[in-house]
Amino acid sequence: MTDDDSPRPRGRTAADASFSVSLERGLRILSAFTGSRSVLGIADLARAVGLNKSTTHRYVATLTKLDYIQQDPETKKYFLGPRAADLGFAAIDSMELGRVAGPLLQALADETGYTVSMGLCDGPDIVYVDRRRSGRRSSLAMDLNLHVGSRLPAYCTSMGKALLAFKDAAALRQILDHTDMARRGPKTITNREQLTAALAKVRQSGVAVNDEELAPGLRSFAAPVRDRSGEVVAAVNVAVHLTVAPTAVEALAARIEPPLRRTAAEISRRLGHRP
Repeated sequence: MTDDDSPRPRGRTAADASFSVSLERGLRILSAFTGSRSVLGIADLARAVGLNKSTTHRYVATLTKLDYIQQDPETKKYFLGPRAADLGFAAIDSMELGRVAGPLLQALADETGYTVSMGLCDGPDIVYVDRRRSGRRSSLAMDLNLHVGSRLPAYCTSMGKALLAFKDAAALRQILDHTDMARRGPKTITNREQLTAALAKVRQSGVAVNDEELAPGLRSFAAPVRDRSGEVVAAVNVAVHLTVAPTAVEALAARIEPPLRRTAAEISRRLGHRP
């Protein structure tokens, strides 16, 4: 019986076209390493995941080449490598970010009366990871059909600019190389040099502004969130539509930026950041 012909996981059928047996086996091997069994040989792993030794060795060799597993040169046994540790830390950081930020984001939404969001950078896009409406029963709450998991281009959003502004030059260049700077709103920045200059201003001021760059009538303000190492890992924004706040952007900024800065700074502090 070949590897591809071996029995499918219980509960799975040939109709499950989207299910990857190979990926599932690789993850089972990684999951075999636990606190009490952190160093395992091929025989141990084969028993743990229910595969024969040759098949197990092939998966382990691949995971070793990718640095998810490392081998002790003396005992020939295996233990989790740095990339597996990175995944664990990333998951912990993500959970910590959501736990820490949620109440503070809600407080900011209630204080300002506007919708507040938090997003992460994923290549040329931002991904929404939290979104809070004001508890006030007023017309200030707004909904652009965005939700957790929604994606928007970074170059024309306040959160995107707050995240891009603190990328190193090489990372920023790579992201912009994969960005289609199309016009989306009446004031969209479509010139790369102008965007780079705008990002430099964000680095100096600590706040990014979107003044009808994503859509007509939409303004938003964003501030970066830093982790314990000082790296910018997320951004928080307050979104306002001209129909509910038809004031000059400067006047709006004077009212929104102080609580926005305070909230982003407090989330960063709780993540371990010390300026």
